Amino acid sequence: MAGQAELLLRRFGRRYAAVVRLATVLPIGAIAMLRVTPEHLPATASAVGVAVVWTCGYAWWLQRTDGGLPVAVDVVVLLGVCLSIVATDAVERTNVGWIRLLVTFACVTYQWHTSPRAGAVAALAAGAALAASVTAAGSPDRDLVISQVWILVAAGLSRAAWQVVRRAAERADRTAADAARARRESSVAAAVRAEEREFAAALHDTAAATLLMVGSGQVRADSAWLAPQARRDLDRLRSGRADASRRTDLVRLLADEVEAVHLDVDFDAPARLPLPSDVAAVFADATREALNNVRRHAGTSHASIRLGGDERRLRLDIADGGRGFSPDAVPATRRGLRESVHGRLNRIGGTATVLSTVGAGTVVRLEWRGRGE
Repeated sequence: MAGQAELLLRRFGRRYAAVVRLATVLPIGAIAMLRVTPEHLPATASAVGVAVVWTCGYAWWLQRTDGGLPVAVDVVVLLGVCLSIVATDAVERTNVGWIRLLVTFACVTYQWHTSPRAGAVAALAAGAALAASVTAAGSPDRDLVISQVWILVAAGLSRAAWQVVRRAAERADRTAADAARARRESSVAAAVRAEEREFAAALHDTAAATLLMVGSGQVRADSAWLAPQARRDLDRLRSGRADASRRTDLVRLLADEVEAVHLDVDFDAPARLPLPSDVAAVFADATREALNNVRRHAGTSHASIRLGGDERRLRLDIADGGRGFSPDAVPATRRGLRESVHGRLNRIGGTATVLSTVGAGTVVRLEWRGRGE
């Protein structure tokens, strides 16, 4: 199947062939009329008129079809023009040159928009028609015979040059196809990596966090809180990525996280805040991880959440008055802040800032500007 570059080249070949034929037919006709003898003026003028009118129609037709019918009809018309050599006694009057030029340009331009076989057949047919007409009109001299051969040589050189250009177009199409395939593969790989990162972050924030609390003794194995929390963890892992085309109330999602956490949370937010579902889910997931960190590491049972802004610009602060820490001292292998908070906000075009000092508590600030802002 032809690629984009090759299709463009085919259209260019047909257009350029039409332009060359139109640009040359009038000068060629002028040559014929300047060299004709008075007694052969009517016949020559008729042949020139047919050539000019047909060339205009041929150029128009060539732009509106991809088939080979215009070329076949063109060869037939050229045969008729060649036969005018007999009526005008052009061989004896040395006025056969204009017909030879007409046939030469036709045979050369055929090669720009036909298959190699069709172009060769058309050139041979037109060249043979001219040679037969010259022979029928009288005994041609050696130079006149050689000039007929050069028509085929010119057509062959034209085909060779066009094949070089066509192969370059094929290489361009192959390069473009390879680049498009590489982009698709890269996009698929990036999507897979994003899904893997999101699933790993969700696993870290839900089941892994719950199991860690049980294993570290923060929650008793027979606690009434454990079973509902495990169900919430499983539901979160099954839900997958949120649909960006839908809208979700961020306040409701945050309220669910506040209800599920084992902390005393001061929650300050508007009554409702509908957002694109993917944005709302990221804020809720990052808040869950921030609250989990408060419970596990801050040494306090109290936290506060402050939500402000609207669907164009949003800011969420999760703060605690606990022991604090040095963000620069957190090992790179720790996934909590790096993937569950910073990574998630980065994927939706937001930012996460952690402000903390040892002994002075921690503030996790999540910010996002609406798409297009």
